[in-house]
Amino acid sequence: MHIVVCLKHVLDPEITPRYFQIDPETNRPENGDADMVLDSFAENALELAIQLRDKTPGATVTALCLGDETSEEVLRRAFAFTANAAVRIWDEEWEDLDGQAVGHILAQTIKTLGGAELVLTGYQASDIEEGIVGPVLAEELSIPCVTLVSDLELDGENVKASCEAEGGYTVVSVPSPAVFTIISSETNVPRLPKVKDIRLARSKPITLFESDDLNLDSERCQPGAKLVRAYVQNREVNCEVLPGNEGPELAGELADKLLALKIL
Repeated sequence: MHIVVCLKHVLDPEITPRYFQIDPETNRPENGDADMVLDSFAENALELAIQLRDKTPGATVTALCLGDETSEEVLRRAFAFTANAAVRIWDEEWEDLDGQAVGHILAQTIKTLGGAELVLTGYQASDIEEGIVGPVLAEELSIPCVTLVSDLELDGENVKASCEAEGGYTVVSVPSPAVFTIISSETNVPRLPKVKDIRLARSKPITLFESDDLNLDSERCQPGAKLVRAYVQNREVNCEVLPGNEGPELAGELADKLLALKIL
């Protein structure tokens, strides 16, 4: 069984808000001194992929990432998680891809790799949060897609997926191959890699594919929507301090203010 897990290199979502800036020319976040990290949902997907491989004799995990050289850091992390192989896809013309184009490129890469029985992605990326790459992948590969998955279990030729639902979970069974978008849950908390595996990860080979190596549709590699402007909203906050020291009096004045503002 071949399991492909799609990873993404993103700006650390824990960055202090006052340091977050958007370049007005590119409409993209400025990295500055902030760290780039493996997307959190993608890391959950990676953990679940490794768990499935360890339970399935003969299974292998390939980590796949679309990005420039800096994104090899997340592939090294996948190796530290003991992934069997890592593939990076990149072309200098791919600076402004949208989710549709990313899904097309990843799907063609998976086909070039010979296909996969299971394809795992994060539910959505922490930078864009569109949540469309997984469904686009499934459409491109003409296979089923199950979203909001917290856990997977192999059942013969089918896969049982536990999915988040209102008020609880649902369990669905689909035939493989299939695409699953993974959420965070207590069953797929990322492991702490062993020191030995971290050291071995530094020297393992990463396969590089460029656009000429894939059977791509050039038109579908272009963004379907153009981002005209992205900016950090400047919110003005006014703070009014009520005079007085008596609790009941202050509470009454506060209630009157909230009623005047139609908050209460």
